[in-house]
Formats: sequence, C-alpha cells, structure tokens
Amino acid sequence: MKKSSDEILDTLSEMFPDAKCELIHQSTFQLLIAVILSAQTTDASVNRVTPKLFEKYPDASSLGDAAIEDVEKLIHNIGLYRNKAKNIITCSKELVERFQGKVPDNRKDLMSLSGVGRKTANVVLSVAYDVPAIAVDTHVERISKRLGLAKPEDNVLKVEEKLKRKLKKERWNHAHHLFIFFGRYFCTAKAPHCKECPFLEMCKEKNKNI
Repeated sequence: MKKSSDEILDTLSEMFPDAKCELIHQSTFQLLIAVILSAQTTDASVNRVTPKLFEKYPDASSLGDAAIEDVEKLIHNIGLYRNKAKNIITCSKELVERFQGKVPDNRKDLMSLSGVGRKTANVVLSVAYDVPAIAVDTHVERISKRLGLAKPEDNVLKVEEKLKRKLKKERWNHAHHLFIFFGRYFCTAKAPHCKECPFLEMCKEKNKNI
C-alpha cells in the first residue's frame, strides 16, 4: 500500500505538529555554530554546551578571537570537540574577514566556510533564511530509505536529489523537520515502533520490529 508524498507529510504533520529545529540559538550565527557542532552528535548534547559557549562568545567577532583551549573546555563533552573547536573559531574569523561578521544567505558562500558542508548549509538556509532546502542527516536518510523515497544504496546527495523531486518545493523545509522528528522519536534506528506505524505496509525495512 503506497502513499503519496503529500499523504506521508500530512500524516507526519499530524504525528508531530510542533516539529522544528531543536538546536537552541538566538541568532543566525549561533545557529550556524550549533549545526557545525551537531555533526555526529545529538542536538541534545549540543544544547547542553552551547549556552555557556554563546554566553562567552555570542558573535563571530568574539568567537574568532577566542583561545582554542578555552573553547575546547566549553565543548569537550561532545564528540570530535577538538576539531570542532578549531572549525568554529576559524569559521568565525572567516565570517568577520569576508562577510563583515554576517552569515551568508547562499549555499556557495556558506560551504566556503570552515566546518560547513552541504547539510549544514542547507539547515542554515532553511531555518534562518526560509530558503527551500532539504538537509539530509542520518534520520532523514534512514526514513527516506525505509519509506521507499530513496534506495538503500543511495548516498546522502542522491537522497537529497530524490526528495527534492518527490516532495513539493513549498514543503521541503517542514519535511526536513518532520522526517527528523519521526526518525528521532518514532522510527528509530534500532528499536522502531513498527506496530503503531502508519507506514508499516509500505516500509522497505526487511527486519521489522513486530
């Protein structure tokens, strides 16, 4: 039993009416830094370290001038903290030197910054600037493949391309959050709630948790 992309998003919207970016931030700069820190780390872990980080370094100018040892101490509880500390300091310096401290509103300039890949750029474009984009993280990738919107062998770029073709452009930004919430709180990697899942009949997962 196959559902259309609109039906999938409508169902997810009913399940998660409050789906949104869960990274705590007070500015586009803070969002960018939080997303960089979230690589291979949960949003919850990032949210535990960023309040003190942003209290001390609220903008690109202050973080760009920070000592790496001080930043490492503030974020040492998240994965890859040494490399991330280096990236967010360098990124902040680049923002000041090349963009007057303002976060760019286009993918090319965003991806020219240290620590910023396509996923991070897409999150910033979508959340901060309301530019239609789909950021493919582990949750979005897993859900897309389980629902048959992408093939198991597709890489993240291929998943993004297929989602852009199959979902209406005006729904891209919200779809990203819906897929994340579904993957984070329901269709989890190791123990999905298959018995209660509205998409069970169309799921491509071979070993369903039923």
